[in-house]
Amino acid sequence: MTDNLTKLCELVNEYNKTHTDSIQIEYNEPMSRHTTFRIGGIADLYITPLNIQSLTDLCGMIKETGVRNYFLGNGSNVLFDDEGYRGAVVSLCALRGVKCEDNIVFAEAGHSFTALSKVARDNSLTGLEFANGIPGTVGGAVYMNAGAYNGEVAFVLRESTYLDLDDLTVHTITLDEHNFGYRDSIYKHTNRIILSAKFELKPGNSDEITEMMNDFMNRRVTKQPLEYPSAGSVFKRYPGRFTAQMIDEAGLKGYTVGGAQVSEKHAGFIINIGDATAKDVKDLISHIQKAILEKFGCAIEREVIYVE
Repeated sequence: MTDNLTKLCELVNEYNKTHTDSIQIEYNEPMSRHTTFRIGGIADLYITPLNIQSLTDLCGMIKETGVRNYFLGNGSNVLFDDEGYRGAVVSLCALRGVKCEDNIVFAEAGHSFTALSKVARDNSLTGLEFANGIPGTVGGAVYMNAGAYNGEVAFVLRESTYLDLDDLTVHTITLDEHNFGYRDSIYKHTNRIILSAKFELKPGNSDEITEMMNDFMNRRVTKQPLEYPSAGSVFKRYPGRFTAQMIDEAGLKGYTVGGAQVSEKHAGFIINIGDATAKDVKDLISHIQKAILEKFGCAIEREVIYVE
């Protein structure tokens, strides 16, 4: 390991002596274990803080040592390079606190977005049904304004709290301050880590909520290749067009590069049909983009995030 990585490990080990092992470290961790694509090389360090305070303290240690870092939720929209990640990948998945008061549902950033929809249902609150089946975390959902079936985070979020990585201060912003757009928020353009979020929902009938959630899940199972590792929809929606339909009409369903394939079930998905590499996926994405540009004159933009 490099000197700064060694120093970070020393600081974490010292911290854990007085904070009951509240930061976990894995060395040379395959990132294929932590992404829904099941693709990715080895990260030097894979660090999991077990609460928000230890995350904040860890960020101070990272800043002190200058270690290169990447913050990761459920890895559902991420493609790690085959060569892995030189530095520290920080997992937020242990931050799973959740509570419900009246019509407000609070969740920490690492809580499953799907699980949160079920918390809302169990408290007879409507508005998060669309989240059922979305594989990411609450933090990831807010970060990209996740949505499905005519619902999205921007419709139900009340506020979020973040850690400013520049000065390690904690702040809360209201809905309007998120600058939400299609798969976009202020967080994609700032050096901030989402810590938690509050969602403002409406009273509803739990049976009707359950019925709607089941309907959405059935649609996913029927139309999406959930039986294969993937990162969900690979490309953003093209204005005025259905991107998956263009890919289908270009004759690309089933097109394969190595172990990566355009799903025959849903052309908007690239699936890992067995030992796909990040290079396979990247090459397939490039091929699709080139084909769509040539056939339709549309420059489609990928939604999947590359991490190298």
